[in-house]
Amino acid sequence: MFSNRLSPERVGVIFAVLSALGFSLKAIFVKLAYMVAPVDAITLLSFRMIFSFPVFLWVAFASLRAGPSISGRDWVFLIVLGLFGYYGSSILDFMGLQYISAGLERLILFTYPMLTILIGVAFMGKSFDRREIKSMVLSYAGIGLAFAHDLRVTSEVGRVVVGACLVFGASLSYAVYQAYSETAIKRFGVARFSSLATLVSAAATEIHFFVAQPLSALVQPAPIYYYGIAMAVFSTILPVFMLSAATRRIGASRSVLIGALGPVLTVFFGWWLLDEGISFAQVVGTALVLAGVLLVGKAKSAEGVRRKDSDANRSPASAPTGSSKRNEAPAPHLPEDARKDASRGRDRSP
Repeated sequence: MFSNRLSPERVGVIFAVLSALGFSLKAIFVKLAYMVAPVDAITLLSFRMIFSFPVFLWVAFASLRAGPSISGRDWVFLIVLGLFGYYGSSILDFMGLQYISAGLERLILFTYPMLTILIGVAFMGKSFDRREIKSMVLSYAGIGLAFAHDLRVTSEVGRVVVGACLVFGASLSYAVYQAYSETAIKRFGVARFSSLATLVSAAATEIHFFVAQPLSALVQPAPIYYYGIAMAVFSTILPVFMLSAATRRIGASRSVLIGALGPVLTVFFGWWLLDEGISFAQVVGTALVLAGVLLVGKAKSAEGVRRKDSDANRSPASAPTGSSKRNEAPAPHLPEDARKDASRGRDRSP
C-alpha cells in the first residue's frame, strides 16, 4: 500500500501539513461567525468544545481502560498542559479576533514556533539545529511579507494593539503546551494525551462560560451552530490528533515549523471567503514559507537516511558458507521482533 512506502518521517510531515490546514480554518470560521451575529468569544469557544467533547471523551475512556493507570503527578501535568493549550490559547485568540483581521491574527499567532523552540532551549536542554534556524528565517520572512500590507493600511491603532496583545498571549500559551507535549506524548501516547488534554480544556472552557454568561447565551442563530460544528471537526478533532501524531514522528520543533504553512493558508481562505485583500508581497511570502517547510521535511528525511545507514553499518557480516559454517558457534536465539527487523533489512538490500 501507499502508506507502507512512506517513512515515519514523511508521514509525520504529512500529518503536520494537514494539521496546519485544519487550524488555519479556525480563524475563518470565527470571523464568519462574528459576521452572522454578535456572539462573544467565550460562547463561540464553548460551542467548539461542546461539539468536540463526545469524541475526546470516547477516546479518553478507551485509552484509560487500555493503558496503565495515571499517577496524581501525571494528572497535574496533564491539567496544566490542558489549561495552557486549547483553553488558554483559544480564548485569547478568539478575543483577539474581535479586534484584528484573520490575516494579522495568523501573523502574530505564528510566533509560537519560535517561542516553542526558545522554551525548549531555555528550559528543556535542547539546542538549535542549523536547518531549523534556516527554515525559521525563511518561514518568518515569508510571513512578514505576507502580512506587511495589513500593517500599512491599518487605521485603528488602538484596536490593533489590544488584539495583537491578546493573540500574542495566545501564541505564548500554545508554545508552552507544544514545547512540553513531546514529553507528554512519549509518556501517555498520542490518543491518550490528545484526548485528556483537550477534555481539560473543554472543562475549563465550560466553567468559564457558566461563570461569565447566562444559559440563554447558548441560544444563537443556526449558522453559529454550523460554524461551531465545523470548528469542532475540522479545526479541533482532526488537527489535534494529526498534530500529536506528527510530533511523535518528527518532534515538536519541526512540527511547529511546518505549521508555519497556516498563515499562508489563512491568507488564501481569507481572500476567498472573507474578501480580505491579497498582494504581491503575500505571493512572495507564500513562496518563502513553502521553501521553509520543504527544508524541514528534507532535513528530517536526511536524518532518517543517516540513521538507517548507521544501523546497516553496525549489522554483522554475512554468514560464512561451506565447512567453516560447521565450525562456528551456533547463532544466538533472536527474539521474534529482532528476526522480523533483520528480515526487513534483507528485503531492503540491493
